[in-house]
Amino acid sequence: MAETSVQIPGYLAGKWKIDPVHSEVSFVVRHMVVSKVRGRFDSFEGEFVTAENPLESSVNVSIDLGSVNTGNPDRDNHVRSGDFFDVENYPTMTYHSTGVRPDGDAFLLDGELTIRGATRPVTLKLEANGFGPDAYGGTRSGFSASGEINRQDFGVSYNGPIPGADGAMVLSDKVSLTIEVEGVLEG
Repeated sequence: MAETSVQIPGYLAGKWKIDPVHSEVSFVVRHMVVSKVRGRFDSFEGEFVTAENPLESSVNVSIDLGSVNTGNPDRDNHVRSGDFFDVENYPTMTYHSTGVRPDGDAFLLDGELTIRGATRPVTLKLEANGFGPDAYGGTRSGFSASGEINRQDFGVSYNGPIPGADGAMVLSDKVSLTIEVEGVLEG
């Protein structure tokens, strides 16, 4: 097999801590067939390693499910309940990468996502946004990732039919994920 060479402008190998102030983990789910509800998680932590060979890089993230924020406190409390995340028994969601593959000008990040004790493979489309100095004498890097999951795969199965809508359900099974990460070089 031929070795793959990947070039990323300004690329810097190292271990990076995710800066939650300048990062975001968000989602979108279709509601009542006619609209989309957006939300985010306000508390998460993690690190990633950019290896000398970018295809050997890795990511580990933990997200506080109790920090879900859809802009509506009643809905957020319902999402925290046993109907959805069951935060009392499963307070965190985790993602651990298992590999990186080239995909045109971007990459695919393979990994394992765990929600409610169920672990499933999830691939995210990954884009390297850049590497450079920060205003405090350190070094930063930025990445964007996106993907989709089926919430049923993780036991997040609460739903109900919409009366008179020919079998349509209140919530879609598909959930779109968007992640914007800024990392601070450690060391």
